[in-house]
Amino acid sequence: MISLLRIETSRLCLRWLGADDAAFIQRLVNDPDWLRFIGDRQVAGRNDARRYIEEGPSAMYRQYGFGLNRVALKRSDRPIGICGLLRREQLPVADLGYAFLPEFRHRGYGYEAACAVLQHAFTELGQERIAAIVSADNEASLRLLDRLGFRYQRPFETEAESAATDLYITERDSWDGRRR
Repeated sequence: MISLLRIETSRLCLRWLGADDAAFIQRLVNDPDWLRFIGDRQVAGRNDARRYIEEGPSAMYRQYGFGLNRVALKRSDRPIGICGLLRREQLPVADLGYAFLPEFRHRGYGYEAACAVLQHAFTELGQERIAAIVSADNEASLRLLDRLGFRYQRPFETEAESAATDLYITERDSWDGRRR
């Protein structure tokens, strides 16, 4: 798959996911925190991971022109996580999604990638508002959303049988390109 998106930051490179990312996706979606906060995507092997990429992110790229992006270290091109926009039937606007491998958490990569995705969404994709849904007990994500300028809206029901989930929103008019 030829990537139609490439966003670079000082430390990261974001691009669309492809079938060659199956091993990375298999590891990421089976991480205990992914399973706890996002849910089981039934990705037991590489073929399942390729299916997940094709039916999820790749389908969104085709339909909306955006989706979850592979986040890699710029110097080595080592994949460390995903960050991008999703489109859900239950929401009137796109929502920000992200997840990182355990060894790359708490290093500012989520913030850096999310800033790049939001900047792209507001300037290149013309989005006016971006949502985020998060488990109420996911403290790290709650801190990240606050730092990015998202504000609590209301409880949000998801298809997952996980803990309580809340909806947050940020708007183009209040986005300053780089938060604090």
